[in-house]
Amino acid sequence: MRDSNEVTAMNRDGSRHDSERGSGRNFRPAAKSLALVLMGAGIATVGGQALNVLGQPSGTNAPTTTDVFWDNGFWNNNDEPAAPNPDADAQAPQPSGIQNGLAVAPSISSPNLIADIVREVEPSVVRINATRTVQTNLPPMFRQFFGDSMPAPQQQQVQRGVGSGFIISADGRIITNAHVVAGADEVQVTLTDGRSFTGQVMGADSVTDIAVIKIDAQNLPAVATSNSDQIQPGEWAIAIGNPLGLDSTVTAGIISATGRSSREVGVPDKRVNFIQTDAAINPGNSGGPLLNLNGEVIGVNTAIIQGAQGLGFAIPINTVQRISSELIETGRVEHAYLGIQMVNLTPELKQNINSDPNRPFSVEADSGVLIGRVMPNSPAAQGGLRDGDIIVAIDGQSVTESAAVQQAVERSKVGQNLALTLQRGGREQTITVRPGNLPNQ
Repeated sequence: MRDSNEVTAMNRDGSRHDSERGSGRNFRPAAKSLALVLMGAGIATVGGQALNVLGQPSGTNAPTTTDVFWDNGFWNNNDEPAAPNPDADAQAPQPSGIQNGLAVAPSISSPNLIADIVREVEPSVVRINATRTVQTNLPPMFRQFFGDSMPAPQQQQVQRGVGSGFIISADGRIITNAHVVAGADEVQVTLTDGRSFTGQVMGADSVTDIAVIKIDAQNLPAVATSNSDQIQPGEWAIAIGNPLGLDSTVTAGIISATGRSSREVGVPDKRVNFIQTDAAINPGNSGGPLLNLNGEVIGVNTAIIQGAQGLGFAIPINTVQRISSELIETGRVEHAYLGIQMVNLTPELKQNINSDPNRPFSVEADSGVLIGRVMPNSPAAQGGLRDGDIIVAIDGQSVTESAAVQQAVERSKVGQNLALTLQRGGREQTITVRPGNLPNQ
């Protein structure tokens, strides 16, 4: 599923690219460009372009309130409250993190905890140098020699990129970002002990930006991993990598947020719910590990937003493990795809649609996920989905947001039946669709 909205400039924390013409030239870093999505009407797509024409009016949501239940003053089971014991507060156990009625930060057992973690994990972090050869046109000034009618002469240009990675098995399997090794003619992997190996790319998935490299080595120190579904905002985070070619750089911060969609981060062509961290990440950190205070990998550092501070993004390790397993087994990854453009339905959007005489369909429901367009020849079109259908459930599970539909499709498999409960023309019906493989990977 692909999401696309109005965009502005953004930089990927990608591998640093240096260019040389022949040998002996200084390398010049060149950052990759991505995009930062401007959030609007909650538009999402499943294999198509954004449905901007549905332009849902923006609005502010009323804050939610939570009932807080305080001590009711009863100290025993009698109807009449007994006088409180003046020493009760001192005798009662204090909740964790509460001292004298004040919230305090938990203590860290060792003042050198991060240094201890780095000492253990750093041998598993590697530097990746990728070299690729590209064809470039000579400058326009050379046309005076060849004439405008002749094709512009080309020359070969060597680009060098620096990224990071980490060892996941003692026999030399390494995780990194797909954009670090994309199009590489040669991949060189350097360990912290100085040894260097030629790496073989076992597989790369551009949709999740994960790649697996294999080097010919044994008895290597592999990282431990954690369950990234359990991390929470506010937890400590440690990043290790080679930013701007500066080997073995360590930064620390916290988990700022979890579940950032690809659309929010500004990479709508990806299928990842990112971890956001304020641990400093820079070009060259791509592919390096994000760690918790147990020294376990919780994510793969991959992107930053240009001009922002404290906004780094990592791919959750649970996603990485699922994708890397497929890459190791088959060398490629299949991503289920429907081929619909969709948007969250609200009463305001309903009114907007129904008041437009040029709209080819009308809407009766107030909530659900509206299909604004079915892509031609897509699995959705073959399954009988139509423009104006409203998805209310998938495989019996109700859905009210496009993100839930996207996640359900991602969890399915190519060719596997997916039951979509729809509202069409005021009536509810269920249609079975078989997702295809996401095209143009």
